[in-house]
Amino acid sequence: MRIGLRAAGLLLALLVCVPLHYLWRITAYGSPFPKLFLGIAARICGARVQRHGTALRRDVVFLANHVSWIDILALAGASGTAFVAKAELQKAPVVGWLAGLNRTVYVQREARMDVADQINAVREALMDNWSVTIFPEGTTTDGQSLLPFKTSMLKMLEPPPPGVYVQPVFIDYGAMGEEIGWIGDESGVNNALRILARPGSFRVALHFLEPFAPDDHGRGGRKLIAAKARDMIQAELVRALGKPPREFAHEVAPIRYQPKPAPDDPPT
Repeated sequence: MRIGLRAAGLLLALLVCVPLHYLWRITAYGSPFPKLFLGIAARICGARVQRHGTALRRDVVFLANHVSWIDILALAGASGTAFVAKAELQKAPVVGWLAGLNRTVYVQREARMDVADQINAVREALMDNWSVTIFPEGTTTDGQSLLPFKTSMLKMLEPPPPGVYVQPVFIDYGAMGEEIGWIGDESGVNNALRILARPGSFRVALHFLEPFAPDDHGRGGRKLIAAKARDMIQAELVRALGKPPREFAHEVAPIRYQPKPAPDDPPT
């Protein structure tokens, strides 16, 4: 019954927001209706989103940890951000179409010849949505751990577009992370049905951390950007857990961010 009621609510929100979105796009560009729909969808699915910190409104790339597909609803509903996603998502029925409405940028990691086109697509999304989110872990976790950040999807920051900042975002489900997390061999459909069927609501805290300019990292490029963002998110995860995060058996040691020495400091 819960699945049916929530599915009906999602369909109703879709039937209202999609026509208004297309009407808006006839005369203007950045439509507010994808953000409105995704925020409503998060609430229908049981998420109660809490915002901490100040999210930059434009010219920003959010780098966030990834626990569930609910992350997308919560982040987009709170900030209006577009996303960078795997190319396979574009072919998914309904989901691919919905992602396209929010100017999702699809990347194909093995297609190295298309890197320039993918970088341009991200920059166009920044112009339209004003913000773009990347999940640099490349997969979802249980909310109790943090994987190394993959840097392949940060090529658009080498060199960074003028005036664009990077803002790390820590997504925290608290004790519900292990239940909500989409991990292991569970299919996307089964995970969605399981979440839609669960009673009650759950908290999703979005911690927008201190933004930084990617061009401050010189020749270190995307590796140092990823390392700094990961260190900031991991510090928040440790604070939330009250202990070191759980490590995956296949996890490898990440590159650590080292602040550049001040001009008067001796080199290390």
